[in-house]
Amino acid sequence: MIQGTGSDVGKSLIVAGLARAFADRGLNVAPFKPQNMSNNAAVTGDGGEIGRAQALQARAARVPINVHMNPLLLKPESTTGSQVVLRGQRVATLKARDFMRRRAKYLPAILDSFRHLAATADLVLVEGAGSPAEINLRHGDIANMGFAAAADLPILLVGDVHRGGVIAAVAGTFAILDPADAERLKGFIINNFHGDPELFSEARHFLEKRTGTPCLGIIPHFADAGKLPAEDAVALERPEQKGAGPFRIAVPRLARIANFDDLDPLKLEPGVTVEIVQPGKVIPEADLIILPGSKSTLADLAFLREQGWDIDIAAHVRRDGHVLGLCGGFQMLGRVISDPDGTEGPPASAPGLGLLDVETILEPTKTLSNVTAVHVASQLPISGYEIHLGHTTGPDCARPFAHIDARPDGAIAPGGRVVGTYLHGCFSGDAFRRAYLESIGAAPSHLAFDEVIESTLDGLAAHLERHLDLDLILALAKSTG
Repeated sequence: MIQGTGSDVGKSLIVAGLARAFADRGLNVAPFKPQNMSNNAAVTGDGGEIGRAQALQARAARVPINVHMNPLLLKPESTTGSQVVLRGQRVATLKARDFMRRRAKYLPAILDSFRHLAATADLVLVEGAGSPAEINLRHGDIANMGFAAAADLPILLVGDVHRGGVIAAVAGTFAILDPADAERLKGFIINNFHGDPELFSEARHFLEKRTGTPCLGIIPHFADAGKLPAEDAVALERPEQKGAGPFRIAVPRLARIANFDDLDPLKLEPGVTVEIVQPGKVIPEADLIILPGSKSTLADLAFLREQGWDIDIAAHVRRDGHVLGLCGGFQMLGRVISDPDGTEGPPASAPGLGLLDVETILEPTKTLSNVTAVHVASQLPISGYEIHLGHTTGPDCARPFAHIDARPDGAIAPGGRVVGTYLHGCFSGDAFRRAYLESIGAAPSHLAFDEVIESTLDGLAAHLERHLDLDLILALAKSTG
């Protein structure tokens, strides 16, 4: 099990790199995260959903994704706590306090999923959540030490030196844990080192002596990490502008932004600049505004208006700019959004931005499917996925964005400059992405997105091979079970 001294220290990336490295050694590797909290979800082949980090880790391991890889997924909502997804299906919406009281009841199902993977894999790489040093959360824990104890797992602790205070974070984690939990910590990893690792040698020896465990490696900063999908929205909180191309795409960072890895292929396009517009900032002049997915459409629509972004978008449209709404963003572009059953909170209805002549009714039943569609304008195939609540109808749906089998998807306003679709992941396909960007004025490119992801995973695996003791990690894994 890989745990961290805190959130965003590189656990997900290290698990992905280890998955590829051990798969390259001929092992059948399975990633696993007992409990995840993320609004970035991937759709499994059997119509469930798991965190996208586990989907990337499964890709690194070259195995199909399934719901057992992330049996408990919490999807934060704005007014009703978090949606609880158990083995791929929504089972409840709970306030944080209610979930904390009830979470232990999910442990048997989580352990069953772990054993399901362990029965067929040579190696299961388990990722923790946050930090085990949050001892106020230890009772009933199912994400870190509670799960490790129940599954009898050895643990490696990861600290990010670039965040500062890593010596205290590593030593402090060992020091404050209950002795039985601390005994499970079999070593530590120092991640994201900039400069000469020899400068850390004295600290390394101090930590090895203080903790009584070995350092399994000091990992230098991996410059290509940004080419891989980020799971946590914290990655969007930093001021971000990707690329330096002349075609500018602006994306307002909604409070409950979801599935924002839709943007990753666009960020790598050489002729494109993608700017994530932070709350409190004006949407700048751009060629295209993308309204991203949302976990809570009505709440994010209100948030958008609080920021004044509705005024910016209206001005953009008056300047003949293009707008694309993805999933929840598509719903916001319509005339009205209604939630009669209180799916996202108290029953409510609100006017949309009125840029598409459609209306959306939210419903409790969630659409979850991987699909192959045909883009109407270019007649090119699109591979993507649907993950949304509700359905959208109206006159502009007569001009669909795509067809999924015989079913129309999305809507286009007269003139073609405002477009909405429920298709996530559509920009991962090179041919469609090029055709779409060219149709709205961007220069064509030769970016092969899947090849970039694969080569980056290979590079990450090689990076970890050079800087970690993978033989010792494997030996530790073999010592349990």
